[in-house]
Amino acid sequence: MIFDTDVLIWVFRGNPRSAALVEETEERFLSVVSYLELLQGARDKVEVRAIKAFLADAGFQMTPLSENIGHRASIYMEEFGLKTGMKLGDALLAATAVENHLTLCTANRRHYRPISELELMIFQP
Repeated sequence: MIFDTDVLIWVFRGNPRSAALVEETEERFLSVVSYLELLQGARDKVEVRAIKAFLADAGFQMTPLSENIGHRASIYMEEFGLKTGMKLGDALLAATAVENHLTLCTANRRHYRPISELELMIFQP
């Protein structure tokens, strides 16, 4: 399963449901886009180290961007961006999940709902 940034933010905020979900998931993937979003939200180097340590300790596998992911994300933005409010990071994450045949775990159903080929698991904090 690949995790959206929002689910991991819930983990860092101490939400037990999100922490249990991550712990119960055998294979944990993270898009490089979500990793960058987590780093962007860090307030200092201590938080950067905490993010890196958590991801390493939990065994997250980083999924890189590719030309196919970029192409698919551009299609998603063209088709769904205005209608759903989908942003660049959401399109790249959805494309990463589809290209890698991974279920996307997110708390944000609205941005991803119209993508028929995307398998979603909706997290409710």
